[in-house]
Amino acid sequence: MLDLYEVKQLIAFAECGTLAKVAEQFHISTPSITRAMQHVEESFGVPLFVRGKNRIELNENGKLAVEYGRKLLAEAEQTVQAVRAFDQRQRTIVVRSCAPAPLWELLRYLSASYPGSMIESAICQNEEVLSAWRDGTCDVAVLPFVPEGEQAKKFMEENLYVCVPPEHALAGTESVTFADINGFNFLLRSELGFWDTMCREQMPASKFLVQTDEFTFNELVRSSSLPCFSTDYGMKNIAQFQNRVNIPIIDQAAHVTFYVLVSDRIG
Repeated sequence: MLDLYEVKQLIAFAECGTLAKVAEQFHISTPSITRAMQHVEESFGVPLFVRGKNRIELNENGKLAVEYGRKLLAEAEQTVQAVRAFDQRQRTIVVRSCAPAPLWELLRYLSASYPGSMIESAICQNEEVLSAWRDGTCDVAVLPFVPEGEQAKKFMEENLYVCVPPEHALAGTESVTFADINGFNFLLRSELGFWDTMCREQMPASKFLVQTDEFTFNELVRSSSLPCFSTDYGMKNIAQFQNRVNIPIIDQAAHVTFYVLVSDRIG
């Protein structure tokens, strides 16, 4: 039976040219390398070397053995990585959500319920979440609708608000529609999932200053006169929204029910 460590030494011999250099590379004695090469030769059952006085080199069998040895080591490494990836996947809960708020709530629940598991999450557009669910690459999916043919549980509701400074022209308004605010320029966080798409569709005349950095966004919310969006969830959990006037958007599209799909793997 071939020893992979000895196969590595055989390949090193092909590259270094002398047993002494291989011994130095592997931090062992030259006699130990000599015995390893003899054992490799015995494992193949054919001569691999041409031996002369104070000299040893690979014959044609040996050169072929090195070629296949490299392939064997590569396949062995791929096998190890595949098994490790499988093990990690077994211990990883993959979550895909269409919006931030339900994801935050899910992460809190999953972290408490599965303390020994890793949780890998992302906010995606609806079609990406549904695709990940149907191709089996996620364990938990959150969508603002129940997909056809699927059984989903109602998870939470969220309502969209316009969030403005107290001195803004809209600040005294009790409620607004998307038509009322279409044309206003807005601050917008990145990674909002379907909220981003929905706002752009409902407000085609508006422009959006998208911020990927949370600190920059928070500073602009604090110091800028530009409106942004908040939700009833955000007003309870995100401090900067509490210093602004939050005006409910009364369109049906601004009132969302989120549904969760959970794979049998995690119950």
